[in-house]
Amino acid sequence: MKIYFANGLFSQADRMFNEVVVKQIREMSNDIEVYLPQENGDINDKTKFADSIKIAEEDNKELLSSDLVVAILDGEIIDIGVASEIGLAFGKEIPVLGLYTDLRQHGAENPEKLKAVGEIGENPFQYVNTYTIGLIKLNGKVVNTIDKLLAEIKAYI
Repeated sequence: MKIYFANGLFSQADRMFNEVVVKQIREMSNDIEVYLPQENGDINDKTKFADSIKIAEEDNKELLSSDLVVAILDGEIIDIGVASEIGLAFGKEIPVLGLYTDLRQHGAENPEKLKAVGEIGENPFQYVNTYTIGLIKLNGKVVNTIDKLLAEIKAYI
């Protein structure tokens, strides 16, 4: 099984998170191959130059040859590149597992938090673009922990 791992890769925090999660996925089975774009030095060694066409061709080749996409949904907004990768995967009917770990999603049954949603500027929950989430749910699933993500990947193996 080949997995395309979609997340931002420009901050040290993102790169470290990507490495940790991908390591856990790779340790699940020798039958799993993971493409992590930050490991592709031809296009993501930022001391070198790769134009938009080369980046799109390289990542599309890897995504379109994958059996599953893991998309990290955290951040103030979903990373623009990740959103594009989700759209391409949806169009090609490649399942997507979204990982959304934002702590603001907790407390959905708290009456004070629910009341606050009705006040302008007081929404205590993080917004995630519902169209993008819908694309994932039409051919995949959204989970909120790494353990749940690993369990879902096992279900695809």
